[in-house]
Amino acid sequence: MPWKTLDDMDLAGKVVLVRVDINVPVEDGRVTDATRIERIKPTVEDILKAGGKPVLLAHFGRPKGKVVPEMSLKITLPALEEAFGRGVIFADDCIGLPAKQAVAALSEGDILLLENTRFHEGEEKNDPALAAAMAALGDIYVNDAFSAAHRAHASTEGIAKLLPSCAGRLMEAELTALEGALGNPARPLVAVVGGAKVSTKLDLLGNLVGKVDFLVIGGGMANTFLAAQGINVGKSLCEHDMAGTARDIKDKADAAGCRIVLPVDVVVAREFRAGAVNETVPADACPADAMILDAGPQSVEQIEEVFAKCKTLIWNGPLGAFEIDPFDAATNAAAAKAAELTEAGLLVSVAGGGDTVAALNGAGAAEKFSYISTAGGAFLEWMEGKTLPGVAALED
Repeated sequence: MPWKTLDDMDLAGKVVLVRVDINVPVEDGRVTDATRIERIKPTVEDILKAGGKPVLLAHFGRPKGKVVPEMSLKITLPALEEAFGRGVIFADDCIGLPAKQAVAALSEGDILLLENTRFHEGEEKNDPALAAAMAALGDIYVNDAFSAAHRAHASTEGIAKLLPSCAGRLMEAELTALEGALGNPARPLVAVVGGAKVSTKLDLLGNLVGKVDFLVIGGGMANTFLAAQGINVGKSLCEHDMAGTARDIKDKADAAGCRIVLPVDVVVAREFRAGAVNETVPADACPADAMILDAGPQSVEQIEEVFAKCKTLIWNGPLGAFEIDPFDAATNAAAAKAAELTEAGLLVSVAGGGDTVAALNGAGAAEKFSYISTAGGAFLEWMEGKTLPGVAALED
């Protein structure tokens, strides 16, 4: 590992600045989903056990460099206190006198949360002065926010260059899982990429065809690849102007020895609504007045056969319109197969991205996957082969 972890640091008696992602959903003044808070617990608890004093740095919402009271991190305090089973101190700023006084008053066993880093314009600009002001508060910097690691911000990248730095437990788990899936995976390796548009995942597809043995394409993206082969997809969501690009990706995959797996049968309907009248037809027989909303059972069998041949799976995006019944069937069935193989110790499965997590949760398969990433953009950029500033700063 080119980056240090908590195990490499002497934390006793040190003020440890911990960049976390607690940008959680809130409704009526209450946190409605504390998943992100739960996932930072191991890092905070390990710092406390080692005699360190954790000081949490985080953003919340998009205040665009201004103080917006509704976007104060104070709203997360009850959820944090419930998760940690102890009180959490709050400072009204992440720099300056309020932060300095709060840090100076810390005793062993205390946890301090600093106010929203994005209340400062310099945060998103990676302003060296803001990074230095934050760094002055602590002795050690820990980045536990992989989901924000694709941003070169003052609290994710700038500060890491000013203090002894390492990855927190969540960051360590994310990097270890992703390195195992794409960096040095057990082969054969299969990637599932779904979603609406090829145009939004060009970099991803271009990177994957040179690295994976099988590439399963689903959702609206599959329609574009089918259309590129001269197949009529009716009124389906399809980027006809991307046909040339789809053919180029197919050629690149062929040259790299990567097999692209497309639907061989599809579920079609005349309207996009739950419970719509539907039928299953061969992939090249979509009626002109219908739209493809899911992969069919033969396509699922084909995907399951690929999964059974593979040792590693990376999944990003659903296979169909998973939000509405019954067009979640292919995603649910394929996810169940991946979960079954993972549970049997035959497959290492890593998944990430907002829609993906929702789809796998809906299928009841998420908890059986080897690793589910809570990151959206950072997970995608890692899969695209891009350097993440927050990770690169730790390597330095």
